[in-house]
Amino acid sequence: MIPDSWNVVKLGGELNGYNVLLDIRNGYTGQQSKPKATFKVSRIETIGGGFIDEDRVQYIDNVPPAILDKYLLKKGDILFSHINSDIHLGKTGIALKDYDDLLHGMNLLLFRANEEVIESDFLNFIFIFFRQKGIFISICSRAVNQSSINQAKLKNLDIPLPPKFERRNISHILSTFKCAIEKQQQIIDISLALKKSLLHQLFTQGTKGEKLKETELGVIPESWRMIKIIELGEIVTGTTPKTSVPEYYIPAEFDFIAPADLGKSCKVYKAQKTISKKGLRVSRELPKNTVLCVCIGSTIGKVGLTTKEKSATNQQINSIICDETKTYPLFVYYLLHFYNKLWAEAATPSPVPILSKGSFSKLEIPFTDDLKEQIEIAKTLYFLESKVELLEKKKRVYESLFKTLLNELMTGQLPVHSIDFSSKNNN
Repeated sequence: MIPDSWNVVKLGGELNGYNVLLDIRNGYTGQQSKPKATFKVSRIETIGGGFIDEDRVQYIDNVPPAILDKYLLKKGDILFSHINSDIHLGKTGIALKDYDDLLHGMNLLLFRANEEVIESDFLNFIFIFFRQKGIFISICSRAVNQSSINQAKLKNLDIPLPPKFERRNISHILSTFKCAIEKQQQIIDISLALKKSLLHQLFTQGTKGEKLKETELGVIPESWRMIKIIELGEIVTGTTPKTSVPEYYIPAEFDFIAPADLGKSCKVYKAQKTISKKGLRVSRELPKNTVLCVCIGSTIGKVGLTTKEKSATNQQINSIICDETKTYPLFVYYLLHFYNKLWAEAATPSPVPILSKGSFSKLEIPFTDDLKEQIEIAKTLYFLESKVELLEKKKRVYESLFKTLLNELMTGQLPVHSIDFSSKNNN
């Protein structure tokens, strides 16, 4: 349902004698070359969220002038993923400038809007709205591991078309939120890069400015020593209560942690699965601040830290119950996170990598006996990580608001005809 004052046009149709689209076509299929060649070519990874990411392109050389004239992206061009998995189907990216080095590549359709009928940014938001509503999935054809939408079905889609004044206001509101989300992601990326750099600095130089010494794992502060992981505390391998016994899982009382629960943040606040008190009794109970290390499977090397007073894990995880008179659990988490490739590389080579409890226990890593230094390192890193978590939470709020606004604005539920975004406000 849309307001009576809005038009509805076919994407491949016309309005008042003007075609909605000036062009719709497939991309260039030239042979890609080594990175940093003369020209860039778009691919599915280049688009997403409505933007074009110039850092995620392929490269090509020796492009004839006729190809450049035809395939170089122009300001307002919309790239559209029409052949891919359901995850990528319908993704878009809009060119915000004329390019002299970025070509429209294969497996992406290009839409060039006729500004006499519809503005490119508004059309791009329509595509984002259609993808959110599942419209592209509903008209796609399916093959093995791939979905596709032909041009005929796309051209037959009905496009809501408010008056120009409303289109401008809708695009302004949505663009503002899109930019806020993008800037939030940029801050997150910078913070994550800073965390990675700081992690390396603290575990190779410490906090005291002391001399460094060489080890098999690289340089470490002179006062640090190599220890076996078993020296960090008691190591416990998880176990799964029998699923054939409902009483082990009902009622849901305690977190039952699996590898999928690790990696979102340093601390595991909530597990996807739970067990009952009876299930906990037959499992291996873990206290708060236990360090969790995935030692089996494709995600071997992931690390986490428990937050509940009592919890348990499955058999893919080896846990370290730290001796808190000698080790600060949060420091142990970051230490093992920094050296996680060590045990990933020590796992038995097979389709399912496995590092036994015994082998895991014997691995040697650098360690400082100075508890104050452990706490200082851990708190420094946790402060930065907490900032990243807050930024990501803020970004999720923006994304949720954007989805709500997109639906209400594109259906006319939220009227914008009375809003006047003057040029002063737009700036």
